[in-house]
Amino acid sequence: MVMLTAGAAQAAAEPQHARNDESIDYHEWSSSSFFAGKFDGLGFGYGGLRITHPIGSVAHTEPGLGTTRTYDYGTWTSPKYRQGFDATQLIASWNARTPAKTWLEVQARGRTSAGAETTWYTMGRWASGDADIHRTSVDGQSDDNASVDVDTLATKAGVTLRSYQLRVTLYREQGSPTTPTLSSLGAMTSNVPDRFDVQTTKPGRARGIELKVPPFAQNIHKGQFPQYGGGGEAWCSPTSTEMVAEYWHRKPTAQQMDWIPADYQDRSVVYAARGTYDYAYDGTGNWPFNTAYAASLGLRGHITRLHDLNELEGYIAHGIPVITSQSFLASELDGAGYGTAGHLMVVVGFTQAGDVIANDPASSSDGRVRTVYKRDQFEKIWQRTKRHTESGAVASGPGGVVYLITP
Repeated sequence: MVMLTAGAAQAAAEPQHARNDESIDYHEWSSSSFFAGKFDGLGFGYGGLRITHPIGSVAHTEPGLGTTRTYDYGTWTSPKYRQGFDATQLIASWNARTPAKTWLEVQARGRTSAGAETTWYTMGRWASGDADIHRTSVDGQSDDNASVDVDTLATKAGVTLRSYQLRVTLYREQGSPTTPTLSSLGAMTSNVPDRFDVQTTKPGRARGIELKVPPFAQNIHKGQFPQYGGGGEAWCSPTSTEMVAEYWHRKPTAQQMDWIPADYQDRSVVYAARGTYDYAYDGTGNWPFNTAYAASLGLRGHITRLHDLNELEGYIAHGIPVITSQSFLASELDGAGYGTAGHLMVVVGFTQAGDVIANDPASSSDGRVRTVYKRDQFEKIWQRTKRHTESGAVASGPGGVVYLITP
């Protein structure tokens, strides 16, 4: 494993071969940059934003838990951020610690290119545990400007966002001395054109590099804990996230996993599935919930897009595995043996010829996780935004989405 320095992280993040027909930006507030925003009941202390003098209280009901509790809260609102282009999508990310009896909510609003200010859209209600609230995305958010699909704010036809703001509300149960702590809050904005194909990049700086990322197979958990999104056969996202977390030597403790049967293999994957489960979406594939889970283990994580495999190679060259999202027919990815409307895997390296070495969790055993995929096929199914289904219908593609998780 290669340890990552701040300089290496910055170098890895610099695009190598940006496509000239798309715009992507990730911006984050953390540490001293929080002081550029507006504090209401929060202060900056050890580890990040914390509740200091609550500005109010609210009763919150959790139907799934059968509870109604009163929480004190405070907010932090970012300054307006202009990303330098007109965006059609926004995905928020956050890193936080949420002890028992605490949780948080992240919201976003934008100013359109026509000058209109949108409403605040809720991008997620989050806690690392599930005893106080059920972490969830929020359904039914749609208006003339935009709509929220689980974790993605997408503008309506003819509408783009010139700038945006983020707002976080931290909650603690009334009378409790504990507080959640937010260490970072950011968002990826993008404007990626519709495309069924992309030009394949030439192999670059990561040829011949393979990172020693532990292999975990989701399918060995088939039928286990189906209440978390249907069981292990649907856990590609938390399985990928846990692989990268354990590459960085972070995992849940034995005590944290004591509710999982002792004879289950790779019990930390089961823990990750519970820790990423979105109760509204009814699945474990909410993108920022996965990076927030990694942060709860003491790591840093966020969602963004990368322009191409050359940019991804920069991360591999600096010792950083990258979790990618892709969708494809079985005939479009040689060696996979399956098709999928959406799947996560971990890019761990490249062959000398430049083909992609992936830890693909859609495997029957840990020993079968490591897979080599052809460069041109992989880049296409990861970077395109449109694809054809078996029936010939047009469906969406991921457009280069990745999870970036580091120490």
